[in-house]
Amino acid sequence: MPAFDRAKLMRKAAGLMRERAAAIAPILTLEQGKPLAEARAEAMGSADTIDWFAEEARRSYGRVIPSRTPGHVQIVTREPVGPAAAFTPWNFPINQVVRKVAAALAAGCTIIVKGPEETPASCAALIAAFADAGVPAGVINLVFGVPAEISAYLIPHPVIAKISFTGSTAVGQELAALAGRHMKRATMELGGHAPAIVFADADPARAAAALAAQKFRNAGQVCISPTRFLVHEDIAEPFTAAFTRAAAAIRVGNGLDDGVGMGPLANMRRVEAMEALVADAQAAGADLRTGGARIGNQGCFFQPTVLTDVPRTARIMNEEPFGPIAPIATFRDYDAVIAEANRLPWGLAAYAWTGSARTAAAVSADLESGMVSINQAPLGFPEVPFGGIKASGHGSEGGSEAMEGWLVTKFTAENTVF
Repeated sequence: MPAFDRAKLMRKAAGLMRERAAAIAPILTLEQGKPLAEARAEAMGSADTIDWFAEEARRSYGRVIPSRTPGHVQIVTREPVGPAAAFTPWNFPINQVVRKVAAALAAGCTIIVKGPEETPASCAALIAAFADAGVPAGVINLVFGVPAEISAYLIPHPVIAKISFTGSTAVGQELAALAGRHMKRATMELGGHAPAIVFADADPARAAAALAAQKFRNAGQVCISPTRFLVHEDIAEPFTAAFTRAAAAIRVGNGLDDGVGMGPLANMRRVEAMEALVADAQAAGADLRTGGARIGNQGCFFQPTVLTDVPRTARIMNEEPFGPIAPIATFRDYDAVIAEANRLPWGLAAYAWTGSARTAAAVSADLESGMVSINQAPLGFPEVPFGGIKASGHGSEGGSEAMEGWLVTKFTAENTVF
């Protein structure tokens, strides 16, 4: 199917997602737990992603390279890599699927999506929008089952030319190794442990408000969530006070209820993990400023938690929490805080707040991260690159860079003079 026609079908699917967002959002909240407003934003945002990739479908340009010899033509073209297998997580069951499906269709690839078993219906609603828009049967395929069995079958299969995975670093390393053994192209969006550096010349109240909103979105179950707060000691107390007030003010409850700012964790395993991290930090000498415990004995609700004076040896400063816990540590020296920010093997996202243009430029260059956000929090718009370095993976799922993983480059040299 020509790119022009693919783009039209994709834009129709985007329109259907906008029409159905109000109906899909409660399904997502019931499955995953996030507040209804966040669920609606995820459904609506998927339409923006589809639209953006629909435009990229028509811009997979090649080029003509001037030849050294008269009568010779040198042409570079871009072709779809072929059938792909995608593996997606439960924390954003629409957002993470749409990035892969929309990029695949834009490039002209067919795709098999191994959807998240914990959140199947919202994922299926997205695929249904593409089917109802007229995407031919067999182009997008959705399967559920035992993840290890599905990946062990699909990745080595000779039909599959590419894999795309979003999930933990440990699982991603296993899948990347399997793909490598079969010379399959792979895009990996893996875990992170994002530092958030607040310099002495930053506005502590403004930084605290923005970072708290980003930290407790989706109960902290976000790969790019700020997870290590490194605050200059001169403003540590006003920042911590403002951040703690913001955390304590969040209403936790059923995501379908009005006024709820944070829903439950995904399962009891996450609750137990949060309890263990808090206990370990306190045992290491951290001070609990707010939260720190499960709410009630039904459901998987956990208090937004703030820990201060957290030593570097605490588990939460070394393991991705993937939950609503914010550990705060202080620093004095620029070089030392950059070394701490870069200490861990991950490099997905990083945040910094400063009133100095010189510091902003320096931190942008010095942080080892695929994405750096300075004096603002949001990341992940369809038109910008989205991906990490080091143990956080490779490849991009946003921006024009996202198309690279789905296209192969072919060079043709032709002698037109016989």
